[in-house]
Amino acid sequence: MKLFNYLFAAAVTSIVTAMLAASGAIACTTMIITKGASADGSMMVAHSDDDELGDQRLIFVPAHKQTGKRQIFADQMRYPRIVTDKRGPGYNTGGTPTSPIYNLSYKEIWKILGKEVPTSYAYYDGNYGIMNEHNLMFGECTNGANFEPPYNNGTKKGPLRIFYSAELSRIALENCKTAREAIVLMGGLIDKYGLFATGETLLVADKDEAWVFEMCAVDDDDDNSVWVAQRVPDGMVFVAANEFRIREVDFKDKGHKNFYWSRHLPAGVKGAGYWDGKGKFDWLRYVSPGEYNHPYYSLRRVWRVLDRVNPDLGLSPWVKDGYTEAYPFAVAPMKKLRAYNVFGLYRDHYEGTQFDMTKGVAAGPYGDPHRFVGPYDGPQNNIGGERKMYGAWERAISVFYQGYTFVCQYRPEAPEATRGILWFGPDVSYTTCFAPFFTRASGLNKAYSEGSPQKLDRNAAWWAFDYLNTLSRNNFQRMTDVDIIPLQRRLEYNSMRFIRKVDRQVSSLAPQDVPEYLEKVATQNSNNILEEWWNLGDTLIAKYADGYINLPDGDHSNPATALPVEIGYPSTWLDKTNYSNGPTTYDMK
Repeated sequence: MKLFNYLFAAAVTSIVTAMLAASGAIACTTMIITKGASADGSMMVAHSDDDELGDQRLIFVPAHKQTGKRQIFADQMRYPRIVTDKRGPGYNTGGTPTSPIYNLSYKEIWKILGKEVPTSYAYYDGNYGIMNEHNLMFGECTNGANFEPPYNNGTKKGPLRIFYSAELSRIALENCKTAREAIVLMGGLIDKYGLFATGETLLVADKDEAWVFEMCAVDDDDDNSVWVAQRVPDGMVFVAANEFRIREVDFKDKGHKNFYWSRHLPAGVKGAGYWDGKGKFDWLRYVSPGEYNHPYYSLRRVWRVLDRVNPDLGLSPWVKDGYTEAYPFAVAPMKKLRAYNVFGLYRDHYEGTQFDMTKGVAAGPYGDPHRFVGPYDGPQNNIGGERKMYGAWERAISVFYQGYTFVCQYRPEAPEATRGILWFGPDVSYTTCFAPFFTRASGLNKAYSEGSPQKLDRNAAWWAFDYLNTLSRNNFQRMTDVDIIPLQRRLEYNSMRFIRKVDRQVSSLAPQDVPEYLEKVATQNSNNILEEWWNLGDTLIAKYADGYINLPDGDHSNPATALPVEIGYPSTWLDKTNYSNGPTTYDMK
């Protein structure tokens, strides 16, 4: 029977993983910068949602009365992720409403939480919950697990499985103010109602504490879903990249100084046959296969972040296997970080290392770090089936299929109304521009809540950035170095000046006027970013038309600028082609 269960689990795992890979739920990088690790005492949680062509919208979910039952969705990553009139106008897009897989009583939520929250808290939402008005922050990444079953809402045999991490994070944002409250609530919901699909990591932080919350299903009917949470010590930086990062669990920590865990742990892991109950309990080793098929799909990114924030540790990019203990759970940075430093971590292609993706033949003549995946590539994002790889590209932090990146920031020295900021950058992190939105605002710039990736839409923020990023691939290094990055830096610097201005202004406003004011000014600032981004995209189409530098304002009296400038190819790249072989003669070769 155990053999049958194992084979069934492997088959289901392959199917579920393939479905989630196709929908884009498989590949994210997420970080915590604790307040003691930041230069200004900020707590930060960051996340890149590498969701291919999924639903890229940022949605503002307003506060609402919590009566009756809450709908639980198995939302898809493709646009639209859900359609409902229960979560404000952002998700009320018309068309057929998404059918919930379960309706959960609010009283049951409050029973687990230990208090009632009759009116939910307002929050920003994406493919997972992001940040609420009380500055509770979330990040996420998907991980391989030994068992990845489909959902079961009680209509099929077997244990109930109604939760994926997305809905858990949203329920926590609606009802919790602190990270510990969120852990207790999400853990209680998992213990009672079960998990489906992949393993998941949720980062959860408030102004004081940051935690790593990891979860997965297990193949045991009695104890079918398990989770564990570990606190990130203050002064440290944490990163996860599609592999569980919690290792030994201290079950003696009854006061929960550093750990929380499921009431089904470790019984469920033993019941599924993953652990014999002897020795220390290694969460990663006993619930997952480690990395995906691609060696270093996760660990190279973990190494890169840890090495960049503290190169004095001398961490090696090479390890024995996916269960390595060579990389610490968290590290103290050599120099304390600011928000723009975190932006920079997400704009990484291993530049300056042996893995530099802007170098080599694959980067083409113009140093393009993007490496597209197609039918001839091995199953990189797969944990079942064929494990043999026939070559693979490095998996960079900034990757061509990013949907958006954000940095949640709590600034303790700012006025209370502006302490919570969500820095949001649509599309690929390297060529995006982060715009700040306030957690105490009454709403959000509509442009960031609109648009499908399947049709160009100049009213949608995501398209402004995808449009320019796509253009950049015609001459990547020149366009990014000369045109895109200078504008990016100027606009992000302007946004930081804008925030300081808003900090000064809010103190003169009546409290009831602050939310609307914050929405208004953040919308104006982000609209300015979008206008400049669209203008640059349209300019570059002409500037680099047909492989030239074509300056529209060239001096026609000067021969050097009167005509388009030939760019050609670098000699180092030409030497790797058959260019030198001719045609150089009329003779037969």
